[in-house]
Amino acid sequence: MIADGHLDLLIELGYRELRWAERGAFARTWLPLLETGGVRLQVCPVFVELERQPEGTLREALGQATCLVRAVRENPDRVLQVRTAADVDRAEADGRIGLMLSLEGVEQFGYELWPAETFWELGMRMAGLTWNRRNPYSDGAAEDGGLSRLGRALVDELVALGVILDLAHASPGAFAEIVERAVGAPVICTHAACRAVNDHPRNLDDDQLRVLRDAGGLLGVMLHPLAIGHEQGTIARVIDHIEHAAEVMGPDRVCLGGDFTTRLTAVLPPAPEPADGLMPAGLKAGQGIEGLKGPEDYPALVAALGERGWSSADVEALTWGNLTGFLRRSLPAE
Repeated sequence: MIADGHLDLLIELGYRELRWAERGAFARTWLPLLETGGVRLQVCPVFVELERQPEGTLREALGQATCLVRAVRENPDRVLQVRTAADVDRAEADGRIGLMLSLEGVEQFGYELWPAETFWELGMRMAGLTWNRRNPYSDGAAEDGGLSRLGRALVDELVALGVILDLAHASPGAFAEIVERAVGAPVICTHAACRAVNDHPRNLDDDQLRVLRDAGGLLGVMLHPLAIGHEQGTIARVIDHIEHAAEVMGPDRVCLGGDFTTRLTAVLPPAPEPADGLMPAGLKAGQGIEGLKGPEDYPALVAALGERGWSSADVEALTWGNLTGFLRRSLPAE
């Protein structure tokens, strides 16, 4: 079984169901891919494309959240929404795929704190304050600052609600501030990799990995050539990152954070590459890891881990147990 900390499938569902007036899109598109790959728990972020900001941000974010709720309602025998630790247990026990709503950036909050409550009621259980760029709350990975005064208040509000704080895309300053401010609250970096293996601003250095470990957090290894290294975009290089993170943090602190974009690039209208996208020269949009371009390819990663000498117990921890255990400890019980 696979538990994945990050997949932007709601972007495609938003296009198909909110703009193109399709219905049942999830069952025709991502659901069979998740089932083929053995994915049984998927964290689904709301991410509002940059060209829709700021005017349409809240409407788009609510629309994507609605698409997740709709996917669950239309496929009750195959899918459930994960809001609690008990829902994680249900996904493991009865064969359905658990979908958990998260936020990749909080631009849709405007300059307010109250939208956190609204999205919590919709099932949001994880949130990152930024994408790469600066917003009213925090600096992202393409910037050098940290949290704003408003951002510090939002961190406090999210902690009070019980939201898991996602440090992916945080600037180094924001990363440090959030961990320090949210002591005792659950933190995770859902999709990044190791800067010691590929020196890229979206990756974490060894000191950050240790800080995340000491805070009780996890690193979700991002299966995207931007993080892994596009000049060595292979499954073997993915495992190099996984093994380095496990060496620094401990094997119980590493999970998967797919962030697969090959399908999205192929099926959605082309979008301009933002100046703060942090794309290395020579990396093409949608390029993907060789042999690991979507959730349907997870069996290839599992096989490669076995060939590298990983035991079945260690593979199970990486692909399922570490993330689901973290969620069981972090989510409301019921």
